[in-house]
Amino acid sequence: MRAMRFLAWLAVGLSPALHAAPAACTAHSGPRTAVLVELYTSEGCDSCPPADRWLSSLQAQGYTPDKVVPLALHVDYWDYIGWKDPYAKREFATRQRRAAELRRARIVYTPQVLLQGQDFRHWDTREFGATVERVNSQPPRARLALSVESMGKASVDVALSAELLDAAGKGDAAVYLAAFENKLTSQVAAGENKGKTLPHDFVVREWIGPIGFGAGLRVDEKRTLPLLPNANPKQSGVAAFVQDRSTGEVLQALMLPACGG
Repeated sequence: MRAMRFLAWLAVGLSPALHAAPAACTAHSGPRTAVLVELYTSEGCDSCPPADRWLSSLQAQGYTPDKVVPLALHVDYWDYIGWKDPYAKREFATRQRRAAELRRARIVYTPQVLLQGQDFRHWDTREFGATVERVNSQPPRARLALSVESMGKASVDVALSAELLDAAGKGDAAVYLAAFENKLTSQVAAGENKGKTLPHDFVVREWIGPIGFGAGLRVDEKRTLPLLPNANPKQSGVAAFVQDRSTGEVLQALMLPACGG
């Protein structure tokens, strides 16, 4: 059911009378490696709002989607201290713990930034820009494409293509998909952030993966997805990335912002 709901936000704002998606509703990865930035955060954590604001500011700082693909994954393990984060999912906490296991870390924490699958504690310093520039200068090890192909009154057809560019790097490579939403706000009524209004961007609402490559070096997925009510397509989008599950290394990432409207 979760997979069938994926990406519905992208097409809600398009005219139901159209059968073909607009030409602009596509995205292709480029000749350089885009940086995947995962922020593990929680509304129950009083040190998280500065990190949330930092993630929201990245594109205004010039980190366009061809350079940085930012995602906010809200975890649920702080819900017990008085405020239940409405965007938190258990699977995000599980993913964070898996990343910690890969680097033999004993604890997980918030806010935590993973850059290309690796713990990156200097996200609010000049080191972030230098690291992004270094990764962007590298040729990608995978190629990605996303598109909304067609739609009707109640559903949208979505296509994903992923291709590994080096057979030697296949290993445990897999594709992940994430639907996200921007311009979300919460009025926090309890817990460490009681009384605060917290804004959020790039909040992951749906997650699919890992999708393995099987015997080949290419994955082509097509899904017919129902449209969700009460969503804002102008503030929604989808991201995809290829990751080596044995090391956490991200081979390429891609973001498709809202299309239509």
